[in-house]
Amino acid sequence: MDYALRRGGLTAIATLGIGVGACQAQDFEAREITSEKHDFELERVVGDLSQPWGMAFLPDGRLLVTELEGRLRIIDNGDLAAEPVAGVPEVWVSGQGGLLDVALHPDFETNRWIYLSYSVPADGMGSTTQLMRARLGENGLEDQEVLYTSEPRSFTSRHFGSRLLFDNEGYLFVSTGDRGEMNRAQDLSDLAGTIVRLNDDGSVPEDNPFAGEGAARPEIYAYGVRNPQGMTLHPETGEIWEHEHGPRGGDEVNIIEAGANYGWPETTFGIDYSGIPITDRSTAPGIEEPVHFWDPSIAPSGMTFYSGEAFPEWQGDLFVGALKFQLIVRLDIEDGQIVAEERLIEDEIGRIRDLEEGPDGFLYILTDERNGGLYRLVPTTNS
Repeated sequence: MDYALRRGGLTAIATLGIGVGACQAQDFEAREITSEKHDFELERVVGDLSQPWGMAFLPDGRLLVTELEGRLRIIDNGDLAAEPVAGVPEVWVSGQGGLLDVALHPDFETNRWIYLSYSVPADGMGSTTQLMRARLGENGLEDQEVLYTSEPRSFTSRHFGSRLLFDNEGYLFVSTGDRGEMNRAQDLSDLAGTIVRLNDDGSVPEDNPFAGEGAARPEIYAYGVRNPQGMTLHPETGEIWEHEHGPRGGDEVNIIEAGANYGWPETTFGIDYSGIPITDRSTAPGIEEPVHFWDPSIAPSGMTFYSGEAFPEWQGDLFVGALKFQLIVRLDIEDGQIVAEERLIEDEIGRIRDLEEGPDGFLYILTDERNGGLYRLVPTTNS
């Protein structure tokens, strides 16, 4: 079967907190790991997740986790609720498509809005990415609204991008991949290969950089990106940092600015998977250069700045998950510049899909495996 439509099942609402569940003791042994600035223990919180993709902590300490096949799960106090949350939309599951990211409205405690990105069939042919919001109620998702559909559709099943991020002003940013059709990322009439900025209700901010400019899509905030699977907010400057998969080499970390062109495919530090150059330029006038890149590729997915108290020497550092090499990269940042890189837990737990700082100051990690799990880094007593 080439693709399938999947929907989440019944809901289960649990109580406060994230802890280490009994499944850890059954088949995963916590281990102590030494790193440059902190020693820590790698613990598993829960297993039995099927290709988890995104996560968001609720104010009461529970955790929402998306699974690619179309389920939204709740983890509470180390326990994975037996049934998925009800009311999740049907998703198109094929290749890299499915249920993707989840984010909370900045005023979630008041309005209960959550946001989901996911792939859907388009007019019976091809597929595209949608964004919806719904209220998290006691019996599942309520008041569902589709806010955004990426256009035009594509006939591929790759490069959906699809990280969600609210900035400090309450705007919602959505990353959209080029769908494997590289030249679309330079076409301002096409939403593929872009960073989109929306109001919380899906409407377009009047001051978006291309609003009112002819055929350009007004949703576009920045463009020329390939497959952006990480976005996070700098805790001090409020800047939006993004990373994206390059082709064969050339994964990038960028600081996203209004109206900026990040070059793909006119510039890249990588080459085509066939070994043939895509372009002879890594930089060009009018193109924003990355603040960091990887060659060879690490296949980055998920990232967060660390600002907690549990690991004081990591404060201000940027953490990036990697699918290839199955590791976490810690980027040491000083005065806004990346000055060093450290690689952690390589080949320890599988492909890293997402990571977030938890309310307890620990670093939480999702592994993109059929038998994936939620893990965390906890400081040792002598750290």
